[in-house]
Amino acid sequence: MDNEEKQKALRSRAEKFHPTLWIQGQKSSSLAGKTIVLGVTGSIGAVRVVELARELIRNGAEVHAVMTEAATHILHPDALHYATGNPTITELGGRVEHVEFCGLKGRADLLLIAPATANTIGKIAYGIDDTPVTSFTTTALGSGVPVMIVPAMHESMFRHPAVSENLVKLKSWGVSIVGPRLEEGVAKIAANEEIVLEVERALGSKNLENRKIIITSGSTAESLDPIRILTNRASGKTGRELALEAYRNGSNVTLVHRDRLGFAGIGEIFAESAAEMTDAVLSELEKGYDVLISSAAIADYTAEPSPEKIKSGGELTLRLKPTRKLIKECRQRYPDLVIIGFKAETGIEKNELLRRAASTLKTSKLDLIAANDVARGGMGTEENELYLLKREKSEPRHVSGNKRKLAACILEEVASLLK
Repeated sequence: MDNEEKQKALRSRAEKFHPTLWIQGQKSSSLAGKTIVLGVTGSIGAVRVVELARELIRNGAEVHAVMTEAATHILHPDALHYATGNPTITELGGRVEHVEFCGLKGRADLLLIAPATANTIGKIAYGIDDTPVTSFTTTALGSGVPVMIVPAMHESMFRHPAVSENLVKLKSWGVSIVGPRLEEGVAKIAANEEIVLEVERALGSKNLENRKIIITSGSTAESLDPIRILTNRASGKTGRELALEAYRNGSNVTLVHRDRLGFAGIGEIFAESAAEMTDAVLSELEKGYDVLISSAAIADYTAEPSPEKIKSGGELTLRLKPTRKLIKECRQRYPDLVIIGFKAETGIEKNELLRRAASTLKTSKLDLIAANDVARGGMGTEENELYLLKREKSEPRHVSGNKRKLAACILEEVASLLK
């Protein structure tokens, strides 16, 4: 059964049960068919897990919550019953719930403990089972069920040597640690978006596992003076989704752009101008990469910037000169690198778009090119329409939809090329 069939089955089941489950799979099917146990402990970060549970469900997961007694003083179990659509487990009973979900034949695909206090982390590290959450964890670790921990506590507690040693110990057992964010003297629970991303990576296809992918994204900006720049309308949304999707599929990702993504697992390099982006990519490629995806709208022209602000009021004539071509230089230096390019045109017929894309594919020695007519949409929008053309002779693949879907299609082709 593929993900779409699983999603339909889950939705059919959801419609017969708790109303919360009506949102299942509304955002994506990345977690369709996956059962996640959400362990909640006594940190104030527990107030965040209602929305965390719902985000997991929106991406297709089935979620069951288990709470420590301390957590129930912060968040009522009914809140998590509502959030997950399943009764909250606050004590172990005749169902032996820890074995039902995390035993050798258990239902769980992942035990996610969010938030995890210093107390719970210490108990897990030393095999102490005196709460439902720690019993679930001991059972999961003994059964090979993946465990992910999201610490949340005061920063002074997080910096205690024992807590640091316990986290190192858990990592050595294969436990994934997400966060925390150190702000305002507090080791805060990681953002829900980051937690969901790490869950998707842990439970994803892994068809790009251990592959190194560098992605350029968004617009570049050419300086005219210390204040003004020459740029374009590219938003960087496609590059962002490509980076996230590549990470979900197990790759090591570096994103080169003039923005900030802010996920701990994804490397970022800031580059403003076309020259800076080209230099940054060439330098990074020296570290050894499998794939370059050049989705940035790199400026074709640049100007000699004025050292002082250009005075306003009169006419201004700019003398522009061509910029270096990133793909050309990368191909010259790395003939075996898989390179994916983009071709944006405006106001032309489909056949002409495909002809121009095929010409660029050949002359630039690309492995894959994504072509679209941006006059019909794409720049700055949530949706887009692309034609994917490969170096070997085959029919162009037509894809349309939101940019996350398009990124997934492109990375399917990348995985195929790497095979």
